[in-house]
Amino acid sequence: MINPLAQELNDALKGTTPGELLSDVGIRLYFPKGIIAQSGEAKKLGKTANGTIGTTVVEGKPIMLPSVKKYVPELTAAELVGYAPTAGDPALRAMWKDSIIRKNPLLKDKAFSMPVVVPGLTAGISYLADLFLDETKPLIAADPSWDNYILIAEARRNSRLVQFKMFQDGKFNIAGLKETMQKQAESGSVRILLNFPQNPSGYSPTADEAKQLVSIVRELAEKGTKVMVWCDDAYFGLNYEENIEKQSLFAYLCDLHENVLAAKIDGPTKEDFAWGFRTGFVTFGCKGLSEAQYEALVKKLMAAIRSSVSCAATPSQSLIVKAAASGTMEAEKAEFRKILERRYKLVRTFVDTHTSKFIEPLPFNSGYFMSFDTKTLNAEVLRQKLLNERGIGTISIDSKTLRVAFSSLDEDKINIVYQAIYDAADELGK
Repeated sequence: MINPLAQELNDALKGTTPGELLSDVGIRLYFPKGIIAQSGEAKKLGKTANGTIGTTVVEGKPIMLPSVKKYVPELTAAELVGYAPTAGDPALRAMWKDSIIRKNPLLKDKAFSMPVVVPGLTAGISYLADLFLDETKPLIAADPSWDNYILIAEARRNSRLVQFKMFQDGKFNIAGLKETMQKQAESGSVRILLNFPQNPSGYSPTADEAKQLVSIVRELAEKGTKVMVWCDDAYFGLNYEENIEKQSLFAYLCDLHENVLAAKIDGPTKEDFAWGFRTGFVTFGCKGLSEAQYEALVKKLMAAIRSSVSCAATPSQSLIVKAAASGTMEAEKAEFRKILERRYKLVRTFVDTHTSKFIEPLPFNSGYFMSFDTKTLNAEVLRQKLLNERGIGTISIDSKTLRVAFSSLDEDKINIVYQAIYDAADELGK
């Protein structure tokens, strides 16, 4: 039985690509005209009194313990302990949309949704899975990929993660990606997650490769396939080579074709070096969608948020807004990016001047990580050897991929760590 409010949203999206791509949960989701909606009305019209929200209010403001206030003196009670709207602080949403356009100039005159605040990028991906994945609707992703993708798609949503080999002959495997998408298109629709800079490889496409990716999506759409592309932009902007595509694929896809729905998942957790803030955004783009249809799609997303965490944390949102207004944030971020770039270059120099029969670095040019193909070695065995014998922590993504986060290695540790990795691999391979 579909709730009438869900049916209203389904009717608004009827005949659109988002409407046809919805999962079983996506079809059922609706944003209730309950406490949150009624409280919103009361904020506008309740001039005499507002008895709607479950917070303790004195003279119109939430109360706050002095022992909490003293640690964040510049935030008001509302900015620190008050509830945020389900879709996020309107000022933060508007600021982030402006920042997306600034970082992706192609978006300047394009229509796309207002970003919706989610409690971290993982939550954003999970909500998209709720809306668009089920046991009949698989998700394509790279191999190797972040282990949370399979957990979300398969364990949570009973979907299937279909993986294409990301690299072939030392290069980004465009042909393999195209073949996988074309095969999936036989079912009538395609859902693909593209994460750049990629975790765990640390690879971003070149400008030419990005054009090829967009061309593959366009070709499928023109043949009538409904295509949804999830642009996981967690590490956006952390590029260390000149030939890397500088804009998000979302900028190219959001108005590519009526049969293409693009979703951008991003946020300050990596871009603004605020990992524990657990604040992210989900933004939609689809050619030809009306404002009312975008609103219906956003309400579906709000329903996923409302039915899980209710809303993202207020203090993080308030701090991001204030930091962005400080006037110094971009310069500060540039300095931090230089730290990462220096570490990248040290790693690049090391792996370019060392070889092993037993491990080989996967292509990398951006982000926080790089990974080794451990060939005939078991990556977990290599990880354990490094940890137990040399006190060095790494991550085995699967049996053949060892990830190293150079982002967390001080410069004076990089040669030590990488020499140990090569030595340990050679010892295991003998």
